[in-house]
Order: sequence, then structure tokens, then C-alpha cells
Amino acid sequence: MPDPLPLPHPPSGGVTRAETILGFDFGERRIGVAVGNTLTGGASPVTIIQATESQLRFAQLGQLIAQWCPDRLVVGRPTHSDGKPLPVTARCERFARQLQGRFGKPVHLVDENYSTTSARALDDEARTGYRGRASREDEDAAAAAIVLQQWLDQPTPALS
Repeated sequence: MPDPLPLPHPPSGGVTRAETILGFDFGERRIGVAVGNTLTGGASPVTIIQATESQLRFAQLGQLIAQWCPDRLVVGRPTHSDGKPLPVTARCERFARQLQGRFGKPVHLVDENYSTTSARALDDEARTGYRGRASREDEDAAAAAIVLQQWLDQPTPALS
């Protein structure tokens, strides 16, 4: 894993400007979305995007980016546990490059192994004693928050 990327340097005066970051758990049918910031160092699930058509998907992403005004974007990159790519890995990397090209924001890739499984486990733990279960959509947004939290805890360089 590359050396951690330092968080923004404080301007003269010593106050660090907090950055807002959107995180994404990419899927071909759904994309989980989370928001976080460098001041609190925390991430929270926001929503999911269900569009499978690229034009509609990026229109919805554009609305979220306009709403949250993020300074940077983080995308979970799925791989096997040994680091080898999965069939969806190349599509995820393409999605990350498209985000960067369309919205002009720095985009960071984060290893997302087991983020959805972790989101399910957290949800099951939170619902102990409750008969219901979170929907797949809730899990996708929670997985995006896990991916984003990983980046906040240990930043990686942006795509070049």
C-alpha cells in the first residue's frame, strides 16, 4: 500500500480547512454513497444510486456533487483477498476515471474488500432482537461509509 497522503496543509495562521469528501461503493446495479470530512474524520451513509444507464447514473451523481460540494471523491476498488482483480475491478476503475474526468475532483481508490459484508454485520449487530433486516440499498450506502472511513483513516494518493 502506498504511503499515506497527508491531509491538507494548514494555511498561514495554522487553521486546517476541513474538506468534504464523497465516498462510493461501486456496483453495476447500485452505487452506495457516503459523506465525510477531514475535520471530524468520520463518514456517514447518504443514499444509493440505482441507475444502470450511464447517462442517468452520472446525472444523479452530478446532483449529489452539486448538493455536497465535495473537495475530493473516494471509490472502493474491489479485489480478491490476495489483491488480484475481480471481474468488476476494471469497471470500477473506469467509473473512478469517469468521475475524475466529468467532475474535475481528485479521485482516490481504496481497497474495499469485505465492505459490504462488514456493513451487513454492523447492521445485524444493530438490529439484535429486531426481526427486520436492512435492505440491500442500506447496505450499499453503509459499505460506502466503510470505504470512505478507510480513506479518512489512511488516505491514498489521487488518480493521476
